[in-house]
Amino acid sequence: MQVAAPEREELRRLAELRLDRPVVLSLYLDLDPTEFATPPARATAARSLLDEADRQLRERDGLSHQERVDLRASLERARTFLERELSADGARAVAVFAAESAGLFEIVKLPRPVRNRVAIGRSPLVGPLASLERREAWCVTLVSRQAGRIFRGSPDGLREIGSVHDDVHGQHDQGGWSQARYQRSVEKEAADHLRHAADVLFRHFRRQPFEYLLLGGPGEVVSDFESKLHDYLAERVAGRVDVDVEHSSAEDVLEAARPRFVEVEEQREADALARVEAGSRAVAGLDAVLRSLNERRVEALLGSERLSAPGSICPKCGLVAGAEERNCPVDGSELDHVDDVTEPAIELALQQSAEVLPVRHKLDELEERGGIAALLRF
Repeated sequence: MQVAAPEREELRRLAELRLDRPVVLSLYLDLDPTEFATPPARATAARSLLDEADRQLRERDGLSHQERVDLRASLERARTFLERELSADGARAVAVFAAESAGLFEIVKLPRPVRNRVAIGRSPLVGPLASLERREAWCVTLVSRQAGRIFRGSPDGLREIGSVHDDVHGQHDQGGWSQARYQRSVEKEAADHLRHAADVLFRHFRRQPFEYLLLGGPGEVVSDFESKLHDYLAERVAGRVDVDVEHSSAEDVLEAARPRFVEVEEQREADALARVEAGSRAVAGLDAVLRSLNERRVEALLGSERLSAPGSICPKCGLVAGAEERNCPVDGSELDHVDDVTEPAIELALQQSAEVLPVRHKLDELEERGGIAALLRF
C-alpha cells in the first residue's frame, strides 16, 4: 500500500459517505518513528488505541443493539489489521475507517504523524486527513545533466518519491568535425534526459497533484528543464533551491527549501486574511462560517488547529449549527450534539469541493476573528 497524503477527491468521497446511524468507526494511529520505531512499540500503541475504542463503544449512549453489534464487528476487524497485519513500510501514521454493516473497511497509510484518535459517527472522521493533504502541497525537483530527483512534502519534512537517471556522455577535446558531431550527440542526450525527467514529474503530478514546485540544480540545466515542463507544472514553479543534486539527503533539500516554503505559505495566509478583513466575499466567526457552509457558498475554509467548539448536526440533512440550536431549520429534526463542530465543518467544506487551509503562520490574526473564517464563491 502506497504511503501518501490523501488526494482531494479521496477526501471528498470519504466526507460524502454518510450512514443513517452512527456506525462508522474511525481510528488514527500515530507511527512517528521517533517514538514508535520498533515493532513492540508500535504494538503497544495499537493496543492502547484499540482499548480506547473499546471503552468509547461501551460508554456510548443512544446506540441500538444492532449498532453495537456492527461497531463491535468493525472494531474486531480493525484489531485484526492493527495487531496482525500492520506493516509500517515508511508510514508515519495510519487511518482505519470501518463500518461492517456498510461493507466499509479502508486503510490509509500517511506520510506524516497524526495524534491518536477514535471517533464513532455517521461518516468517517476526515478532518486530520484534510490538514495533511494541505501540508503535502509542495514538490521539489532536482535535475542535473544525468540525474533527476523528486521530493514531496512541506516545511514539516520532505520525502524522496522518485528518481531518473540517464546515460549522457561527457565532452571530449578531439576537435574538428568529429568534435562537432559528438557535441551535438551529447546535447541531444542531455535534452532527452531533461524531457524524460519532465515526463516523470508530470506523471507524478497527474497521480497526486501539488500546488507549488521548486527546482534545483545547475542554473543552465534548470532553465532548460523548466522550458520542457508541461504548462500545468510551469505555472506552479515557485522558485529555485541551491543544493547538490545527486548527493543531498532529504534533510539537506528541506533545509534549502524551507525558507521559500514558509515565505509562500505566509503570503498565502496573509492574502486570505486580507480578504477576510476587507469583507470581500468572506466571513469570519463560527456562526457566520457554519451558515455559509450550509448554504454551499464556501470556496476556502480557514481554520486554527487550536479551535474546538461544541455544536450540533442534523441527522437527516447534515446541516451543521452552533451548540445552542435544538432543531434543524430545514426539516425540523432534533439536532445531534457534537463535542467539536469543526470536524463536521471540515467534512461539509470537502463535500462542496472547498479548500481546507489550516492557518499556522498568521494564527493570532485568525484567532482575533474567532479562529475560523471562510472565503466565499458568491
